[in-house]
Amino acid sequence: MLTTADVPDRDRTAFWNEAVSRTLVPMEVSPRGDGPFDGRIVTDRLAYLQVSTVEADAQRVSRTRALISRSSQAPVAVGVQRSGTATLVQDGRRAEVGEGDLVVYDTTRPYSIDYPQRFTTHVFQLPRRTLSASDTALRSVTGNAIRTGDGFGAILLPFLTTLASSADGHPPAVANRLAGMVVELFDTLITEETRSRGREADTPNHLVQRVRDHIDRNLGDPDLSPERIARAHGISARYLHRMFEGEGTTIGRLIRQRRLEECGRELARRSRTAPTVSAVAQRWGFVSPAHFSRAFRAAYGVSPREWRDRCAGRPEAGLPLSTG
Repeated sequence: MLTTADVPDRDRTAFWNEAVSRTLVPMEVSPRGDGPFDGRIVTDRLAYLQVSTVEADAQRVSRTRALISRSSQAPVAVGVQRSGTATLVQDGRRAEVGEGDLVVYDTTRPYSIDYPQRFTTHVFQLPRRTLSASDTALRSVTGNAIRTGDGFGAILLPFLTTLASSADGHPPAVANRLAGMVVELFDTLITEETRSRGREADTPNHLVQRVRDHIDRNLGDPDLSPERIARAHGISARYLHRMFEGEGTTIGRLIRQRRLEECGRELARRSRTAPTVSAVAQRWGFVSPAHFSRAFRAAYGVSPREWRDRCAGRPEAGLPLSTG
């Protein structure tokens, strides 16, 4: 358990930022109150599943692209709101979360969560590879509040609540079986939610998601372009550009952004035989090393080599880099 109880008032915000980033994923945490901040995190492991209970004062947490690129791991998370309320924003959607609601969020993409008053939440984190749900199905449920008054959510809520309070102390064989049950339940939840929302594969929202998935699968192709993406999905380049007008970006910017994120993540990874900067750039679709360096510096404020050196020297993998 990590708690601010024994931390001097002046140091509590910094302590809480580090505690949250170490326990969950690297995030920026901004307390909302004026008085001394109070919070605690209790975490247990259940095989490959991590179960954490967070009880804290009002705050806002943000998972930014820069923090994502520094993370060696990026699990899928399911939150169970036990008390208080929250507002989750991810993938352009805004979810108002009340007591008893569930939310799914993918830590490989930016998100923010606002907690306007003191709250308690259970956070279940599991590796993306354990879920059989497609990227499109997963993206369709992120940024939405899942009610638990009836349907599958009503079945899932008591199980998750009980598991959160008794996750530790199980023999390895039992822990593995329980973790497997949770994965199956989450897969079912994603499937049911996707079906209940009635989203057809050819609706604009799903087409945007399919395009995003296509881009992620083909980032290493230097010839990836809006025209080729449009042809692969049977639409015109003009319609493709129009679809992304509401996404706050363009296809070209999205491709460059995703390539830079993957390059940043690979350069930050600790390894005895670290690849060269030019090799990383080429692997993620950058033809010109000079163009890659300029684009990387514009996005992250340092050169690729400086980024790699700073990440290699930080004391704890996955923690935000010092700006001092």
